[in-house]
Amino acid sequence: MSLTYSNYLRLDELLDLQHPRSKPPEHDEMLFIVIHQVYELWFKLLLHELDKIKRDFVEGDLYGAIHTFKRARTVMKTLVGQLDILETMTPMSFSSFRDRLETASGFQSAQFRELEFALGYKRGDMDLAKLYGAASRGYAALQRRLDEPSVIDAFYVFLAARGAAIPPEVRSRDVRASCEPNVRVQAEILRIYKASPDAAILFELMTDFDEGLQEWRYRHVKLVERTIGNKKGTGGSLGVEFLKQSLFKPVFHDLWAIRHEL
Repeated sequence: MSLTYSNYLRLDELLDLQHPRSKPPEHDEMLFIVIHQVYELWFKLLLHELDKIKRDFVEGDLYGAIHTFKRARTVMKTLVGQLDILETMTPMSFSSFRDRLETASGFQSAQFRELEFALGYKRGDMDLAKLYGAASRGYAALQRRLDEPSVIDAFYVFLAARGAAIPPEVRSRDVRASCEPNVRVQAEILRIYKASPDAAILFELMTDFDEGLQEWRYRHVKLVERTIGNKKGTGGSLGVEFLKQSLFKPVFHDLWAIRHEL
């Protein structure tokens, strides 16, 4: 069989993955399924790009990191924009099929949790085995992300290669813990920011990406709030209250901490 657009993209399989559960069918359930499947595909791409950024940092490839962060930032803005489509679904429309979700919940997205771990926001307090199942693909991926250096850890390697004095306690920190701001790292970033215009471009792109992630979190919280109010999430989470816990928490703390000194 010759290669075609359809079999290269495996479109028959892809387009057969949308199975609304409501009977009779509720019109907006198809939208709900498609949007979330598309989000998972974007998450997969972001993880792919973040892995490249880690390699770029470790190898000292500034321009590779710049190029890839531009793409990641643009994907992040696309994720935010797609919430506009989901917001065309009214609360009453969602309520018409919400009970069909049973215990399924966006809270259970292993790939989004992978994104957090890959960026350095590692939530070790979560019972991953209970949440995803110890035999699941998602659990295995999260354990790997938990045990490996994050983008920020690779960023420290990059900064050190450019002459930054990264404190020993930062370089040897437990990679299973969330990254925390460090005033000595901030001083080194500020020095490089002012001395190296090409590095400053990278730092701005990283800040843009972080802002996009925070914007997505905020828009997602407001979407959930306007759709289900203060109800608990279908997966048993606290719903809006759980989502608010991560609002306005940057992943690149040190880049935000120096803004007033630029």
